[in-house]
Amino acid sequence: MNELDKKIIADWFRGLQDHICQELEILDGKSTFEEELWERPGGGGGRTRIIQNGQLIEKGGVNFSAVYGSAPSPLVKKGVLPEGEFFATGVSIVLHPFNPWVPIIHMNVRYFEASNGQYWFGGGIDATPHYIDKKDAAAFHSMLKACCDKHNKDYYVKFKDWADNYFFIPHRQETRGIGGIFFDRLTEDEQMSKVALWEFVKEVGHTFVPAYKLLVSSKRQLPFGERQKEWQLIRRSRYAEFNLVYDAGTKFGLETQGRIESILMSMPPLAAWKYNYQPEPGSLEADTQALLKKGIDWLSLE
Repeated sequence: MNELDKKIIADWFRGLQDHICQELEILDGKSTFEEELWERPGGGGGRTRIIQNGQLIEKGGVNFSAVYGSAPSPLVKKGVLPEGEFFATGVSIVLHPFNPWVPIIHMNVRYFEASNGQYWFGGGIDATPHYIDKKDAAAFHSMLKACCDKHNKDYYVKFKDWADNYFFIPHRQETRGIGGIFFDRLTEDEQMSKVALWEFVKEVGHTFVPAYKLLVSSKRQLPFGERQKEWQLIRRSRYAEFNLVYDAGTKFGLETQGRIESILMSMPPLAAWKYNYQPEPGSLEADTQALLKKGIDWLSLE
């Protein structure tokens, strides 16, 4: 690849959305994606794809966008964006399963460039089990480590720690789930060229479907009852709290006049807030609650 420009990147992200949607429809076995094309008033647009009421996925979204225009002044003042024109493209995914034994999963891969020549990549994959299975968590992290190690041996430890700190709910003093990898504002340096970074981002995109299949395979047929559904709704409420209060992507979308339906597609279909809820000591719910901490070496639990 001699030249890597924003059109090449956006076209690949568009193809990634197609591939993942096809794979998820097969995996779900019942529902198909509904697509809505949208345009951003300031420039660009995207394809919002939503799947609902499936055998596996109760609600999920796989979104592609490529937007451009003048950097919003509030973000320039905060130092989030440089002054001038900007271009941003990426794919964002959140899947909320019907079965509470199956985890919520999130992925985002994105690219940004400014008219002053600045650019960066960002993204990651993380999982939020309603019930944490240590073996599955270890296998999930092992897959992410393999993805990172193919491109830079330092990435997994660095980006796993970044995810632990990013997907943290300060007012609850708990992590959103078992984390994964998270990175932002990656730009070329002595170790990694722009093309090398792009190859890594593509690797992350390709890792999503195998990682989700891993988490789904042993759990989707497990029976559940009212207790598990109640716990699922409580865990979903924590997910909603994080996304609405802390998530940088949500804030960026809102502050750049993004499409509200696409931005908030990450919200669960149902959630519950029970006053002063405490899981029963010794229960599976309490076991999961105890593992919602930063710094756990999930690989050592394999």
